[in-house]
Amino acid sequence: MEDRSRLCSVWLGSETGILKGVSVSRKQAFNFCNTSQLSRDQEVRALCWGDAAESELLVGSVDGTVKTFSVEKGVFTETRRCGETADGCFTGLATLGDSALVTCGECGTVRVWREDRSEAVMELNAGKNVCRMRQNPVHRHKVATGGKENGLKMWDLERPEKPVFTAKNLRDDWLDLRRPHWVRDVGFIPDSDKMVTCTGYHQVHVFDPSSPQRRPVLEAEYGEYPLTALSLPAAGNTVVVGNTHGQIAVLDLRKGLVRGCLKGLAGGVRGLQCHPSQPVVASCGLDRFLRIHALEDRKVQHKVYLKSRLNCLLLASRDLEDGGGVTEQGESQVVKEEEDELWDAMEQVQDVQKRKTDDEEQPQEKRSRKGQD
Repeated sequence: MEDRSRLCSVWLGSETGILKGVSVSRKQAFNFCNTSQLSRDQEVRALCWGDAAESELLVGSVDGTVKTFSVEKGVFTETRRCGETADGCFTGLATLGDSALVTCGECGTVRVWREDRSEAVMELNAGKNVCRMRQNPVHRHKVATGGKENGLKMWDLERPEKPVFTAKNLRDDWLDLRRPHWVRDVGFIPDSDKMVTCTGYHQVHVFDPSSPQRRPVLEAEYGEYPLTALSLPAAGNTVVVGNTHGQIAVLDLRKGLVRGCLKGLAGGVRGLQCHPSQPVVASCGLDRFLRIHALEDRKVQHKVYLKSRLNCLLLASRDLEDGGGVTEQGESQVVKEEEDELWDAMEQVQDVQKRKTDDEEQPQEKRSRKGQD
């Protein structure tokens, strides 16, 4: 397992509770789990790196536990309880340095945990029905939260008494009716103080905390279905969003226009991440595939079948190829193995002689008929 885990450049969490690692260069996928009896309460809902060197993974499960996985050793090394059943599933997981862990559940409780303590050292209430908590990659002590009827908020974990920014709801519609809000995911725009959100009402909003305006400074829409995930390419000025019908699009953050769509998905998108340095985006979801699209030509570079429905993914910051070459439209070795298993398990059927039609009658039969006529 040790050598296998070091090969992996993409990590995914599944509904079955298995941590899956993918080596893009070798077109191989591996399963990592610390028990032979997997249950539904071990479903993986959140992933994050445990340290700056990316030698450890933190895996958040439905039962409120956070497991530490050593990429160097290929095994789980620690399990900590960081939530209660009443908190709901993890909606965010992050680290503060190498010694503190930040968790957030659906109930809206954000906690900070230290390694040497079994209880949280800090706790704040971000409101009910939180769908996502994200950490600012530059100012790591700042996090953003949002959910259903729970608008975008930005928090400073060093001063958790109140949010440093609270978004204001959208203006009423043309019938003077209140417009509902439902933040599904949030991201921090590189090299700025701005944040971008996607909503369950197929909207994309940009907020600027440095502006006196607390409503969105940009409003855009994509498709007709709820948006579930977003990610920001390193190049900036664009955002990649995915929805419940397997549609992924690249939107311009300056004009709010769709630049292009990424095709090939067959199920709702649950995980989406742009590589920190390469112009690619990885996605996963209900169709059980990991796909890696190029952002320049929007074509599928890699496609890996992983057998389980997938909830989240995490990319290593190093080159995804690991020195290997890119095979266009390359299917994973896992796909081939799965197909072989499928064919081997099929029941053999005896050949059935095809019934002859009038057009397929033998020439002598046609001649004998002609003679009778």
